[in-house]
Amino acid sequence: MKGIILAGGSGTRLAPSTDSLNKHLLPVFDKPMIYYPLSVLMLGGLREIMIISTPEDTERFEKLLGDGSGLGIKLSYRVQSEPKGIPEALLLAEDFIGQDDVTLILGDNIFFGQGFTTLLRNAIKHHKHATVFGYRVKDPERFGVVEFDHRQQVISIEEKPEDPRSDFAVTGLYMYDFRAVQIAKRLKPSDRGELEITDLNKEYLKWNQLRVELLGRGFAWMDAGTQESLFEAGEFIRTTQQRQGFKIACLEEIAFYLGYISKEALYEKGKGMEKNDYGQYLMEIAERKHNQQYWYSIDHHPMLGLVENE
Repeated sequence: MKGIILAGGSGTRLAPSTDSLNKHLLPVFDKPMIYYPLSVLMLGGLREIMIISTPEDTERFEKLLGDGSGLGIKLSYRVQSEPKGIPEALLLAEDFIGQDDVTLILGDNIFFGQGFTTLLRNAIKHHKHATVFGYRVKDPERFGVVEFDHRQQVISIEEKPEDPRSDFAVTGLYMYDFRAVQIAKRLKPSDRGELEITDLNKEYLKWNQLRVELLGRGFAWMDAGTQESLFEAGEFIRTTQQRQGFKIACLEEIAFYLGYISKEALYEKGKGMEKNDYGQYLMEIAERKHNQQYWYSIDHHPMLGLVENE
């Protein structure tokens, strides 16, 4: 399976902060926003990932992340000239996807929770056609809403319904087989002039091939696309990291525990940022790898627990 991060758009909801900078490069507490969706794909075991962004910002992402070799993965980039809807990412990445399955994640989505890696990898392992992730929200009328039966089979999916049939929103994380590209080609723009991801999901639903994975209690899903939600996400990350002592979406840590990079490479990466907390954190991991007490804490890491058990 391959991965795609859609990190384009105009970011108007975050203006003026985004007047000269892509919102996915804005910091969510101590790291760029793009780190969070990229960490999800890495935790899922995906190593071939494409980042889709604007003509102005693609070079900035390349400067930040390079070709991915420093993380033991392979990154490529594709330009989206103007935002035409989420399914357009599949069209832009048609040659990249080929005959493979693909996981598509929106660049401003943040996921967190004990056992998330296990849930994610199980979803990938059992994936067949199309999989969406549902999360309970207080205001479902603002989202795409999924309705399902007692067997967790999808019954309906609607975009921002006035009278929602459930309070489970569809998050910005989607898994598809390679047919999604051809389905996206047949979609017609909505009234707002964009291809809608809900319409693509409905096509799979017609064939009874749309599956939902529910993120229950203990999971957090945040869309950092507004000033308020960006601030809330930053506060959540700050508070959680300070209380637990772990960093969320630390790409180098994930790469290290997945065996993609060496202890020496991890230490050198930290050494280059030793004047800040992030760099010191990387150096500490590299130095304490064989400390029994530290191994215990990593086993209970809310994002990395599965890594230590594989």
